Amino acid sequence: MPDLSVRPASAADHPAMERLWQMFRHDMSEFEAQLPNPDATFRSERLQAAFQDADWAPYLLVSGEHPAGLAIVRALSGPARVLNSFFVVRGARRAGIGLRAAQEVVARHPGPWEIAFQDANAGAVAFWRRVATEIAGDAWTEDRRPVPGRPELPPDAWISFTTA
Repeated sequence: MPDLSVRPASAADHPAMERLWQMFRHDMSEFEAQLPNPDATFRSERLQAAFQDADWAPYLLVSGEHPAGLAIVRALSGPARVLNSFFVVRGARRAGIGLRAAQEVVARHPGPWEIAFQDANAGAVAFWRRVATEIAGDAWTEDRRPVPGRPELPPDAWISFTTA
């Protein structure tokens, strides 16, 4: 299994995180029916919030010396932490990096968790159910919730569990 480091993203990591964010948003555009901005970039307000809001935490996933993905947690002081964004570059997928990274990020913030994904994204469905089972055994739930402000989209699937 490849080396993996999951570390809080610093201001010096911001350019790499921006590039990873654009790859992530490109992948998600398939499921969210969104096109890029006129300058060919995707919206990045959530990434900016991760670096500016104390209730958010950005993480950089690194394999060896190569960026391999990102994770963004929000609602750190809320009733449940939310894994707002999670992305592993395609060249690092199916090598165990995603599962290990998700486990490490969740372990840094014990308590209730919620993770959203789209049913149309079959890879995400299987991945997040596996993550929940690896972390919480059978003690997790899954439900469907409307996407705020996007009534044209199908509801998101949400997995919920609690860690110690």
